Amino acid sequence: MAKLPVIKFHPLTVPNHGSVALFVGKSLVLGSIARGLDEASSGAVNRAIKAADFKGELAKSITILAPAGLDLDQIVVVGVGEETLSECDFLRLGGTVMGQHKGVNKASIIAEIDGVDINAASVSLVAMGMKLRAYDFDKYKTEKGKPKKQKSALAATVLCADHEGAAKAWETDSVVSDGTLLARDLVNEPANVLGPKEFAAKAKALEAVGAKVEIFKQTELEKLGMRALLGVAQGSERPPRVAIIKWNGGKKDDAPVVFVGKGVVFDTGGISIKPAGGMEDMKGDMGGAATVTGLMHALSARKAKVNAIGIIGLVENMPDGNAMRPGDIVKSMSGQTIEVINTDAEGRLVLCDLLHYAKETFKPRFMVDLATLTGAVLVALGTQNAGIFSNNDALCDQLSDAGEVTGETVWRLPLAKEYDKLIDSKFADMKNTGGRWAGSITAAQFLKRFVGDVDWVHIDVAGTAMDSPKTATSQGWASGYGVRLLDRMVKDNYEV
Repeated sequence: MAKLPVIKFHPLTVPNHGSVALFVGKSLVLGSIARGLDEASSGAVNRAIKAADFKGELAKSITILAPAGLDLDQIVVVGVGEETLSECDFLRLGGTVMGQHKGVNKASIIAEIDGVDINAASVSLVAMGMKLRAYDFDKYKTEKGKPKKQKSALAATVLCADHEGAAKAWETDSVVSDGTLLARDLVNEPANVLGPKEFAAKAKALEAVGAKVEIFKQTELEKLGMRALLGVAQGSERPPRVAIIKWNGGKKDDAPVVFVGKGVVFDTGGISIKPAGGMEDMKGDMGGAATVTGLMHALSARKAKVNAIGIIGLVENMPDGNAMRPGDIVKSMSGQTIEVINTDAEGRLVLCDLLHYAKETFKPRFMVDLATLTGAVLVALGTQNAGIFSNNDALCDQLSDAGEVTGETVWRLPLAKEYDKLIDSKFADMKNTGGRWAGSITAAQFLKRFVGDVDWVHIDVAGTAMDSPKTATSQGWASGYGVRLLDRMVKDNYEV
């Protein structure tokens, strides 16, 4: 795996070694420390910037060789535009800086912008952007049959006005970014390596950061009556697991906030088998469970002042002689019966038992489930937003606000009783698919039947968790989407 940068914070001073990154706006006016570099080079830095016709636009950059008079290797100039900078902008700036430092051993980042007050929190976000951008899932690549040689980690010194405050903010932001990278790792792992048992072990490992984790095996799941979830797993030789991850950081009697994740470690579609083209991407059909695991790491590691529970259902959907058939009827843990029209609509069968279990067992303050549930949400929203569905307006507003701040944006889609007729069944209480039209909505309507009166949001991350577009802070196949979104939602609204 590519090594992540080692980031430290120091007071503003003129750097004298390695690579230097500095920020300029469209006016191209240098900050005081950058002016010191320019003066030491007899104005060569400023001349080089202007000669490159650099416009200073947000997150655009140029790299220039250090002029004579400076004992430096290179100078990376990153534009900040003229707009008021948001939290997302500072993340982008950090990602841009990191993108220009591949193969570099030492770098100093001058977190100073002429005319802009960069507080400690913003400096920490620059560091987070660097860390997220540095991630590269290359553990299985070899060179001439030998393990790929590891690059040395970048030693990055961030120079800023409030270096102590930035270091304090980084204590939190660093572990939140660790949660994002954990989610990316889980989604990127091939299914032959990460089965239900192995995924459960990854969840169990969160005990190292203070969480309490309980793993349910097939026998326990049978006793609980999770027959919908078990129906998905019955075609695989690898038995299912359910992990319950608890972080108790709030008041003793406070109801927990609960996050539920779909963890289909590989989805062939079962008997309703998928086309061969692109099926390899279905190793990422556990993106919801990956996000919940990463989130619970973040909440536990930063000692969030909240009681939180993560529940992940881990199964593999395979088409052997014991697999569910279209037309089968299963009885869920809630007692409601489900006619299986399409075995490729399996994620909702996993989630429905988990939601019912969470509702009855933990009496939660609210529930949020995450799942790579439908291709239909990609048709509706592409890869820019996750679709959200809810029985509570306030929860949706909290998620939307957190999405705008973190850049992990969401878009609300409707729920209405008129859609229920699409999943009504002639032979059971409901069907597991409503057909071609409104596919994301009918999937959410299905889940809604298992949440009762609990405040609830369903997040369909099929377009955002995997095969995501490259950004300044995410260059790989898995994005880790949702960890920062939900951590921020909890932080802003639910911590005591």
